[in-house]
Amino acid sequence: MDHFAITALSPLDGRYANKLTALRGLMSEQGYMHRRVQVEVAWLVALSEAGWAEFPPLSLAARKHLRSLVRGFGTAEATAIKAIEKTTNHDVKAVEYWIKAQCQRADLPAPVRAELAQVVEFIHFACTSEDINNTSHALQLQAARQQVLLPALQGVLARLRGLAVAHAQVPMLGRTHGQTATPTTVGKEFANVVARLQHAHDAIAAVGLMAKMNGAVGNYNAHLSAWPEMDWEAFARRVVETPDHDDPAQSFGLGLRFQAYSTQIEPHDHLAELFDAVARANTILVDLARDVWGYVSLGYFKQRLKAGEIGSSTMPHKVNPIDFENAEGNLGLANALLRHMSEKLPISRWQRDLSDSTVLRNMGVALGHAVLAYQSLSVGLDKLELHQEALAADLDNAWEVLAEPIQTVMRRYGVAGAYEQLKEVTRGKQVRAQDLHALIEGLNIPADAKARLLALTPATYVGMAVGLAQRQA
Repeated sequence: MDHFAITALSPLDGRYANKLTALRGLMSEQGYMHRRVQVEVAWLVALSEAGWAEFPPLSLAARKHLRSLVRGFGTAEATAIKAIEKTTNHDVKAVEYWIKAQCQRADLPAPVRAELAQVVEFIHFACTSEDINNTSHALQLQAARQQVLLPALQGVLARLRGLAVAHAQVPMLGRTHGQTATPTTVGKEFANVVARLQHAHDAIAAVGLMAKMNGAVGNYNAHLSAWPEMDWEAFARRVVETPDHDDPAQSFGLGLRFQAYSTQIEPHDHLAELFDAVARANTILVDLARDVWGYVSLGYFKQRLKAGEIGSSTMPHKVNPIDFENAEGNLGLANALLRHMSEKLPISRWQRDLSDSTVLRNMGVALGHAVLAYQSLSVGLDKLELHQEALAADLDNAWEVLAEPIQTVMRRYGVAGAYEQLKEVTRGKQVRAQDLHALIEGLNIPADAKARLLALTPATYVGMAVGLAQRQA
């Protein structure tokens, strides 16, 4: 761990720094600057295609150079922009000035330098800072969702599916209100989470990330003052919605959804929708972490040992379920931030205020805690080893759970007071197989029904659990 990591205020950049490398490149200050450069370049190239005499189409060489500013953006470029910001005290203006400087570099071929020098005043043309910022945030989140967040969730889903199928036929005692209850299978318990988490994953993927490019208060005022005859809304929509291309000869676009109505800021409803969707997935995973923690405590699962690892500083025997505990803690932190953002960001005084700025800079923090949790869950799930003897012992000591099928069959055949009879025999008592068999033998029900009940054990009374679990393969 280097000096910066060990003195970092946030554990995301300290203790856990090496686990969040992929996310850091997208959601850090550098990642934010990178997207601002991308948006400014896309807007500039689009303006060159508008058909104006004052701004002829850019040559392929000029477009390639502008594209290189985006594709080659890294720490050195971000540092240079921060140096400019020390003078401007305005982060978006610093990006604009940096791009202007890159268009007039001495090392550029003379024709390209001359061409770009003629059009540098079209960089950031008619834009308010929020045109660049809101679009950059959407691009950051789009990349983080596709490259980090969803793959991490898919990793958890894959492990849960594997456990659902592998243990589909392993019976386990159900527990409702913490008490012995109708049996299920281990695989079916994991299948329940798979079904919920897949739905939450799909909801995250389905959120359309939006952007506006409509000026200071959302009405294209400045745009129309310069070119009143132009359909600026259609133009802005094209820039926002056109997919990005690696080919510099094609139109540069951003591949987002167009927001037609806004004040100075995009309303952020889509951000709230995304953060709510991530928080919903996280809530499901808190439920999973707590349940698995409980099953480890009951002895249903053992955890694979790691050489040299210590569970307790004073109790040598301990193998703690720390991965599930760490996951629960990080999921809670993530949701605290995500829910604050989803409630705060759609609210702004009048055309805008700056109370959203600091909040938006913490998007990466919220997602960082979520991704850490997904990683911990994946590690924890990989360590689990089923302890079938413990599962079988619990089932064998819970014959009272067969009161449910016995009284249900009795009801089918019109036996009076079925529920009450079974309640008398089982409630609050240690029930043995012979106690239930004696009751069954005395029932006035068809022989085949009686035989089915006598053949039941807690381990075989699992209903459709096996098939439901296998369905998640």
